[in-house]
Amino acid sequence: MLEIKNVDHIGIRISDRDRSVAFYELLGFELIADGGFDQGHPLVMVHPSGINFNLLGPANARQGENVLMDEDVKYPGITHVAVKVASAEATETFVTQNGIAITGRRVFRGTKTIFIRDPDRNVLELVGPGPAVSELIKEHVEEINS
Repeated sequence: MLEIKNVDHIGIRISDRDRSVAFYELLGFELIADGGFDQGHPLVMVHPSGINFNLLGPANARQGENVLMDEDVKYPGITHVAVKVASAEATETFVTQNGIAITGRRVFRGTKTIFIRDPDRNVLELVGPGPAVSELIKEHVEEINS
């Protein structure tokens, strides 16, 4: 077994530097370094929670086939990044007040989740307080099997 401690960062290819930085800053991320965006190196954005997104670019091709989970046609690839939020209600209010479209919502075993997209249509899942989704699913499967 590989001894993994945690996720270090998540890399997201973007097409418009200023638009994407503004979006992630709105969510509370801070641009702490520009490793050379125009040469394909990351913009390092860190949230006070410790989550680190590397925005890579610039994209040099038009958007490809959709790998996102909220589309009918399903292609392989990473579908979304899920982050825990302190309050589902406050998060939905913030998102709505800032003109960010909610593209999906779910309540699973009492945990409320909403889905939003960044300017390049990458999906962020904002998971409300409660147990980790993996624990909720594990409990659900155990109940079904018992």
